[in-house]
Amino acid sequence: MENFVSWLEATPLSSAIQNIAWIIPTVQCIHILSVCVVISSVMLLNLRVANIIGGGEMVGTFTQRYLPWVWSALAVLLTTGTILIIAEPRRDLINPTFWTKMSLLLGAVTITFVVARAVRKNEHYWDRRRHLARILAMIAMIFWIGIVLCGRWIAYTY
Repeated sequence: MENFVSWLEATPLSSAIQNIAWIIPTVQCIHILSVCVVISSVMLLNLRVANIIGGGEMVGTFTQRYLPWVWSALAVLLTTGTILIIAEPRRDLINPTFWTKMSLLLGAVTITFVVARAVRKNEHYWDRRRHLARILAMIAMIFWIGIVLCGRWIAYTY
């Protein structure tokens, strides 16, 4: 990994991002705003799946309402995160907190995809599996909170 990080740091793109003063702060702001969109949308969705809020509405209704926001914001996060990694690869790619964040992200996105896929096939799927739905929603929410905490902690473990 060290060789890759050294190579990436030396690329003209990495240098350009680092040397244009407004790029990193602007990309970080967009990244953080996208995190807010994902977290708020996915938390509302998981709270509904866990049957904590929105008892009058079907899980499918919440999924249709909030999932497009999640996927769109995740695409923005992927883009902005990639730019930030290219700009400062050593800060992220050699940092165990970054890899913890990525592992939690993989788990959270997988759970979100599984929940959404089940709802797409059968709107009542989670209504009949309340216990499993609650467990998955709680795990997902813990993962998303962990992602935010790790994202913030990366700066302190660099």
